[in-house]
Amino acid sequence: MSERTTVFVANEPALPVSLSAAAIGAPTVFTAGQVGLDPATGRLVEGFEAQVEQAIDNLESVLLRSGSGLDRVLKTTCYLADLSRFAVFEAVYARRFPQPYPARTTLGAVLVSGILFEVEAIATIDG
Repeated sequence: MSERTTVFVANEPALPVSLSAAAIGAPTVFTAGQVGLDPATGRLVEGFEAQVEQAIDNLESVLLRSGSGLDRVLKTTCYLADLSRFAVFEAVYARRFPQPYPARTTLGAVLVSGILFEVEAIATIDG
């Protein structure tokens, strides 16, 4: 059985929740949900599309620090506060993730504190 490690991201805002940015059980990394927080300010970016972009930026940062990347994602789970914005989400997602696209589940969800989008991933890592 492989040892489990956790990853924290530089400049990650202190979150008042009990989670790590990612947990690694080689050769796989499971990320926590990433949202549209700007790591420089610790505040949510404005607007749905901007939150999707920032959340994927944050996901990519966690993956890179874990020895992975968007190109190594096997599965994502995406949460939208408003499913009527699916087409906007899909356009950003299709542009950001390389083909062949990862498996994906997309859900409507009640998200907290002005969060409009959240994404989590399972990816392979080096080693």
